[in-house]
Amino acid sequence: MTATSGTPDATAPTAAPLKTPPGAAPIGVLVVDDDFMVARVHRAFVERVEPFRVLGVAGTGEQALAAVGELRPDLVLLDLYLPDVFGLDVIPRLRAAGHDCDVMVISAAREADAVRGAVRHGVVDYLLKPFEFEDLRVRLQRYAVQRGRLLGTVVRSQADVDRVLAGAAAPAGPAPGLPKGMSVETAELVERALREADGTLSARKCAALTGISRVSARRYLEYFHTVGSAEVSLRYGVAGRPERRYRFREAVTGPELRRAGRP
Repeated sequence: MTATSGTPDATAPTAAPLKTPPGAAPIGVLVVDDDFMVARVHRAFVERVEPFRVLGVAGTGEQALAAVGELRPDLVLLDLYLPDVFGLDVIPRLRAAGHDCDVMVISAAREADAVRGAVRHGVVDYLLKPFEFEDLRVRLQRYAVQRGRLLGTVVRSQADVDRVLAGAAAPAGPAPGLPKGMSVETAELVERALREADGTLSARKCAALTGISRVSARRYLEYFHTVGSAEVSLRYGVAGRPERRYRFREAVTGPELRRAGRP
């Protein structure tokens, strides 16, 4: 696969014209993936998110380097398993060539060394394959906000620096929407019960405190455990399965849930 220009080619999906929000400049993206079909999907996903515009696609590390020099993207979506070089080795070559584009890793690489290496190379995010459109959308939108903050920042004091760095270090948080069938209002009720519990909280006790069914309480508590807001311990009784007990931990809180559940 060769790097493509900003003009759609025969292999690229047809995308609706980009509608850039007032005051937001388009963000040019280069998609780098050696799998032809995967690259098409990623391109289609990106072009659904404003103000992003795909400038081209590359299938190897060498093509990516050439495409960055030609197209000057703001953001590179970089796979790590490329046929000629390991994806992370592309980044220092970009910097040596004087390119300051940001890099977001999109890869199936789950090795801790790959993740640590990506962090050391200053990637803006790391998304594991396979993923859904919403997983990419939230990361692109967060990147756009942070990029705008960096471009528009005037540093007058340490507080200005701290504000920018705090935004850059913000965790990914949950997906942009709660799982199907869950509501933000109920999630906030369960979160409040979890926060205010004296010690650990069972699904049965949570149901009594919030007025929802035990099955629903268990589902919300498990959701909080999944996104890192709660830790789980087991309480063993005389007979039967051990009871799962939940304890609140500082992670995703009410404001994050409101952002997660509402556009």
